[in-house]
Amino acid sequence: MSAAPLVGYSSSGSEDESEAGVRTRPGSGGRRRGQSPLPSQRFPVPDSVLNMFPGTEEGPEDDSEKHGGRVRTFPHERGNWATHVYIPYEAKEEFLDLLDVLLPHAQTYVPRLVRMEAFHLSLSQSVVLRHHWILPFVQALKERMASIQRTFVGLEVTSGHAQLLDLVSEVDRVMEEFSLATFYQDPSFHISLAWCVGDTSLQLEGQCLRELQDIVDEFEDAEMLLRVHTEHVRCKSGNKFFSMPLK
Repeated sequence: MSAAPLVGYSSSGSEDESEAGVRTRPGSGGRRRGQSPLPSQRFPVPDSVLNMFPGTEEGPEDDSEKHGGRVRTFPHERGNWATHVYIPYEAKEEFLDLLDVLLPHAQTYVPRLVRMEAFHLSLSQSVVLRHHWILPFVQALKERMASIQRTFVGLEVTSGHAQLLDLVSEVDRVMEEFSLATFYQDPSFHISLAWCVGDTSLQLEGQCLRELQDIVDEFEDAEMLLRVHTEHVRCKSGNKFFSMPLK
């Protein structure tokens, strides 16, 4: 029996907003009699001061070269936090041994493929949360996850698919509460092994995937190796991580 089908695919600062207007110190009450009027023109801030606080207004500049050529799916804005719900996959040594065989073979078809730094199974799309929504969003997720049983998953899920759909259904309900995009219709659950910039699915389809599948099928104890005992769901929002235990 095939341990797990392999697939090739392509994927498509301060939280407060600055206020317009002028603020005066308490008790100023305007200028005193005989006092010269205050200048209405605002003096420019010296470059030496501006350079002390890079990106505080517009946020950090996107530099795709720092991320292997990857580009944000939505622009960075102050107070917006990219958020993603997923099941983490803790790769064991045997799994990495299998990947060490698979990746060089795949690179003979697509040389620029790069191994993933971490592995997970997505339960949501990447969505944008305002900072003050994060804790209510996570609390809603915890309440939804509390009744979900643990499950087992493979490289592309061949068993446990119904349980994962139950998880997605609960995550989708939370997304709808916050008017966010729900997960894909009829999702195919999988754990990504490698990535590259650009759509190279045509190079990977057909003979390449068949050869990679043969490697997986012949790998010792592959069926048990590619099972995962899932005990919790994780949510990443910006640089914050939250864990929701399953029942």
